[in-house]
Amino acid sequence: MQTKIQVFITIVLIALSTHLTRFLPFIIFSDESKVPNFVRFLGKYLPTASIALLVVYALKDVSLTTAPHGLPELITLIVITLVHMKWRKSYISIGVGTVLYMFLVQVIF
Repeated sequence: MQTKIQVFITIVLIALSTHLTRFLPFIIFSDESKVPNFVRFLGKYLPTASIALLVVYALKDVSLTTAPHGLPELITLIVITLVHMKWRKSYISIGVGTVLYMFLVQVIF
């Protein structure tokens, strides 16, 4: 069993390491230094690759041979795509997609 001091130290270390990872890029790549091309490449393509990976992971267990044949997922993907194309806000797309999918799965299908 952990003591209160151990829990406190753990929380402080987690908070410090989280802040360090957030501030470190700004310290390393200050205005005087040039950002390496590899870091620019990651900044450009990694967000899109991450979203693509999440989509593949979310759809990996969808069965097209059994009811409802992936219809809730397909409907949700179409709506998320349209919402994101219109407003280009990730939070709106995530919120609408989550609410719609839960509604389809729990009420309709």
